[in-house]
Amino acid sequence: MIDWKKTANDYKQQYLNDLNELVAIDSSRNLDEATNEFPLGKGPANALNKFLSFGQRDGFKVKNIDNIVGYIEYGSGDQTFAILSHVDEMPGGKGWDTNPFELTEKDGILYGRGVSDDKGPGLAAYYGLKMMKENKLEPNVKIRLILGTDEECDWKGMDRYFEVEPMPDFGFSPDAEFPVINGEKGNVTFETKIDANINNNENKIISFNSGLRENMVPREANVQLKFNDFTLFENKFNDFIINNPVDGDLSENNGIININIIGEAAHAMEPKNGINAGTYLAKFLSEFNWSANENDFIKLITNYLHLDSRGNNLGINYKDDIMGELTINTGLINYDENNGGTINNNLRYPKGITPKFIEEKISDEFNNFNGKLSKISGMIPHYVDVNDPIVKNLISVYQKQTDIKDAKPEVVGGGTYGRLMDRGVAFGALFPWSDDTMHQANEHQTINDLILAISIYAEGIYELSK
Repeated sequence: MIDWKKTANDYKQQYLNDLNELVAIDSSRNLDEATNEFPLGKGPANALNKFLSFGQRDGFKVKNIDNIVGYIEYGSGDQTFAILSHVDEMPGGKGWDTNPFELTEKDGILYGRGVSDDKGPGLAAYYGLKMMKENKLEPNVKIRLILGTDEECDWKGMDRYFEVEPMPDFGFSPDAEFPVINGEKGNVTFETKIDANINNNENKIISFNSGLRENMVPREANVQLKFNDFTLFENKFNDFIINNPVDGDLSENNGIININIIGEAAHAMEPKNGINAGTYLAKFLSEFNWSANENDFIKLITNYLHLDSRGNNLGINYKDDIMGELTINTGLINYDENNGGTINNNLRYPKGITPKFIEEKISDEFNNFNGKLSKISGMIPHYVDVNDPIVKNLISVYQKQTDIKDAKPEVVGGGTYGRLMDRGVAFGALFPWSDDTMHQANEHQTINDLILAISIYAEGIYELSK
């Protein structure tokens, strides 16, 4: 048998060269440039084709399906073992110390958008597959590394795959953390609408914008408004910045006041890891009196959503012994004086509570502030029994390679492609000691962790394909 760790380390420079090419592509979805040829914009398609080119170079069978999903295949058999990864990413965003689309190494740490979510881990899984092939370890199943291009939004790539290809029998997604994620909470997003202001008061909110995606804690928020006492407003703002964990600036031009608030981005599965610039901005504005609909918009956010990631104020707080707590993230906030406002809340919920119950409770509360709720997406909780061979085999490989003998399967709030299969789990590539910077500025992961992930993936793929 090969020495997994030594062989993975032998691939290090090749892996870094390929990762450098992937990170250089801004592959966040851009529907403004979508065409029939590029359904999600050029970036996701370019990243898909770049990844598939590695498979062609290394002698694998590859297929591109409509520039929206593709796969790299090795082996044959009655069963299909899938590794589900994605080449799209969150927008680069602001707050970086390096260029997010240039792979940068500092003291053994790699920085760049996609390094940990999910270009780095997906490529590590590919190198595990490459290691098997080049060491002539023939699988007894068909192995497909399936690459989606819309995981951060609507999963259109995987939707297309399953329209034209059969469901795999089992597999994993390298898009979370080790040791093994055998359960994922339900994931539902609700949009709340509030009508535009009908009064023309002297004090008024012209526009309010916060957030890039609903599955991301907003780092930035901006408001433009009119207020009749600028000195009072400025003094209150300065006090607010001093007494709260956000930065910001205020300016005035021709009677229009502009405010920017800077918080801290984080993945929506644990909003406490971030500082929501949008809800903090609403909290500041709640110190003043606005006209009717503007007050409703601000109070709905501050009374129900600010600093309450567990839904206590909405009466939806719930905890399951296996899957943990419900969480709620206010990822998008938008308002303008002509069209009114929208607030998008993304919830991760355990088994034992239903989207219908959540929707009814939120609707009852938001009606107090004339908020009209609608569901825009949802996935039910997913769980694979700890005694399933896929869980037991992957745990065993992880324990052996890390020497962490007490490692156990875990349940998370994140949603991965693993949940698309009845016998699907998430497997790495963050380690318990890793920084989780997914969806954040300065996204990073250490070289050593990613090379260790290659070794673990290689042995894990081998064990599951024997």
